[in-house]
Amino acid sequence: MEYFEFKIKLKNILEQIQTDSIFVLTDENTHQFCLPLLQKDLQNIDYKEIIIDAGERSKNLETAVKIWQFLIDNQATRKSLFINLGGGVVSDIGGFAAATFMRGMPFVNVPTTLLAAVDAAFGGKTGINFANLKNEIGVFAQPEHTLLNVDFFKTLDTKNLLSGFAEMLKHSLISSYEFLYETLNFDLQKFDLKELEPLLQKNILFKQNIINQDFKEAGLRKTLNFGHTFGHAFEAFFAETNSVLHGYAVAWGMLCELYLSFIKLNFSKNILLKINSLIKNYYGKPNFSCKHYDTLYNIMLHDKKNSVQTINFVLLTEVGQPQIDQQATKKEIWECLDFFREN
Repeated sequence: MEYFEFKIKLKNILEQIQTDSIFVLTDENTHQFCLPLLQKDLQNIDYKEIIIDAGERSKNLETAVKIWQFLIDNQATRKSLFINLGGGVVSDIGGFAAATFMRGMPFVNVPTTLLAAVDAAFGGKTGINFANLKNEIGVFAQPEHTLLNVDFFKTLDTKNLLSGFAEMLKHSLISSYEFLYETLNFDLQKFDLKELEPLLQKNILFKQNIINQDFKEAGLRKTLNFGHTFGHAFEAFFAETNSVLHGYAVAWGMLCELYLSFIKLNFSKNILLKINSLIKNYYGKPNFSCKHYDTLYNIMLHDKKNSVQTINFVLLTEVGQPQIDQQATKKEIWECLDFFREN
């Protein structure tokens, strides 16, 4: 089982874990803005830092090779400890590098973004992008601990805070009406981190309960992919020209999949329109046209959730009632994209 803490207690963690050396993975941003906060728990402790380029473009095999080579050059062993200090990219590639080095070394995630806290840093999914496909290569590997501290989020701009909030909205939609309305009542204009913390804890506990029941995503955990079939397609489509944040792509994907739920499973039109208003007001909508539909569709065909050229979606019959492995015709997918663009 993965453990999480809501205050930095790395010093206590280091006292519990027997290790012969410590490595800290950062990117250019977390090295500058976040490592000083972590160093309070690293005083008088010898560690080696690995710094990678910030951004999704560095989540690739070349960067993984550089990390592995650094570990080899600095005599890392299976008893070394690997600490990922960063957002989703650092958590994903750092976890992947640690889990595959010498068939696995222990690692700890310290997420520095709201998105990483509710997504990449928590749950045991690691990976890199490959052949222009998101997270195409990876392994399931649990961190020893995930240490959460909202103080890190003070370094984030509004767009990155909203990116993380999109995953929280996803959790509420697949959970319950109570959870959804609690999430919708959070003041996104104010975005008070202290007020956010109880809602963040609720998100983590909700996700942990699912993962404890279905770590390898055989069934129940698939519900966490709600919004991600369309979302990953948007993310990949815009990666080369105008890269979008993961949470924004998921927000757009949720809206498309809520509309698909509406036309196929009679999902509530009132909730659909309420979410449509929130997403358009805070996340906007990307610039694409019907001539791009085939490209988006072909990206969806390569989604990891598929089975033999069948695109799988997570749809909702109602809030808190997700249905996995749902299919749609090409015409229905086109209709979702029309709704997204025109409303």
